[in-house]
Amino acid sequence: MDTPSYPIPLRDILSLGIDMLSGASRSFRGDALQRIAGLRPELRILGREHIPQAGPRLITLNHYHRPGFDAWWLAFALAAAVPAEIHFGITDELTYPGKWYGFLGRPVTHWLLLRLARVYGFTAMPPMPPRPQDVERRAAAVRRMLAFARSHPQALLALAPEGGDRPDGAAVMPPPGAGRFIEHLARLGFPLQPAGIFEQEGRLCLHFGPPYALALPPGLGADERDRAAARQVMEHIAALLPGRLRGEFSGRLA
Repeated sequence: MDTPSYPIPLRDILSLGIDMLSGASRSFRGDALQRIAGLRPELRILGREHIPQAGPRLITLNHYHRPGFDAWWLAFALAAAVPAEIHFGITDELTYPGKWYGFLGRPVTHWLLLRLARVYGFTAMPPMPPRPQDVERRAAAVRRMLAFARSHPQALLALAPEGGDRPDGAAVMPPPGAGRFIEHLARLGFPLQPAGIFEQEGRLCLHFGPPYALALPPGLGADERDRAAARQVMEHIAALLPGRLRGEFSGRLA
């Protein structure tokens, strides 16, 4: 299958690098519009009638992956399609599991991603799945995201619950705690909205579904409630993906 071209001009990389060093602020949506405008072929958007025009809303999308596809295009596509700035929860480190160069890549990407989060005003969170040494840091990041949500009750929030890659790009169950985190945000008054991103017929595609509320069975323990919330979120996302990317989730009819 032919794949789209994902160009980022060197001048734009240099401009972002200067702002990361100086601490200047940037509009992520402005940068995303430029990146998506350069896509060939252009981004295909499905479910346009469901694109949120304003918050409050928590948009959840799959962490689509394939070799040669960089995760920031997930955020670029979403930010360019939604006509308002989005506050993303992003990883603060790339872990490179099984790669010999991980010992170098981890601290370098941690430095870069923390500064990227500051430039765009995002919330940086430790990578998923959680590592024992990240427990306190992750708890602090969750508190920061919840504090942002409380202080910006009309915000558009976005995150990818899976928090990592699967080689075939298919949807996977999020790590423990993701469902609980999403439920906290929902309780703060942020309706959930699924989005699915994938490549098909040589194009990058973004599919929006309608907003919904979590419907969890009564009487569940904390861990069961966490898993049930995460599964429900992923089922709504999977319904927007091609069958080959739904993984263990049969999905719902979109």
